[in-house]
Amino acid sequence: MTKKKDVLRPALWTRRPVQETIAVYADWADSYDEDVAARGYRTPDRLASALAAYASRDLPVLDFGCGTGIGGAALRRAGFEAIDGTDITAQMLEKAAASGIYRETWHSSPDDMGFAAGKYPIIVALGVVSLGAAPADTLGPLIGKLNAGGLLALSFNDPTLQDQSYAEALDTAVNAGRVTVIFREHGPHLDDIGMGSDVIILRRL
Repeated sequence: MTKKKDVLRPALWTRRPVQETIAVYADWADSYDEDVAARGYRTPDRLASALAAYASRDLPVLDFGCGTGIGGAALRRAGFEAIDGTDITAQMLEKAAASGIYRETWHSSPDDMGFAAGKYPIIVALGVVSLGAAPADTLGPLIGKLNAGGLLALSFNDPTLQDQSYAEALDTAVNAGRVTVIFREHGPHLDDIGMGSDVIILRRL
């Protein structure tokens, strides 16, 4: 039986080199779904439900940083069906590819997201641009992959909200007229430790 104190890595929400982040998630792939479920992981369904209120569910969606497919499963529950996924950690992506959730999956890299600008009208980055995962400067290139009117749905957990670089990256994009925030709401992220997260939906201008 999983002990909750052992569920999450002790320094999960901290800045680290990208190769170290990949190693953390590669090592975690086999138990990731069970571990986060034990914590009461609420953000995926919150984000998917919010997105469904703003986006046609027959449009293709990219689950960017899809991990094992937890976010994709939440999108399915919300009614989205045309979902593709990519991740930089091969071991996590293998789980996602085997889940049956995605039409297509591919292994991306920090230097190559692996898809053309404008291909997806909706990009989901669930917990991806966040402390301990992708750096704040990932937000700009992600926005650049959207055509005007495209949506980017993402989440900032409480530790990420306390790191000023992520707020600054979002403010920069908004103030530059690249995107507008059409939805933002704080709510539960991990129940058993009382951590929250902001679910945010951006529309490309």
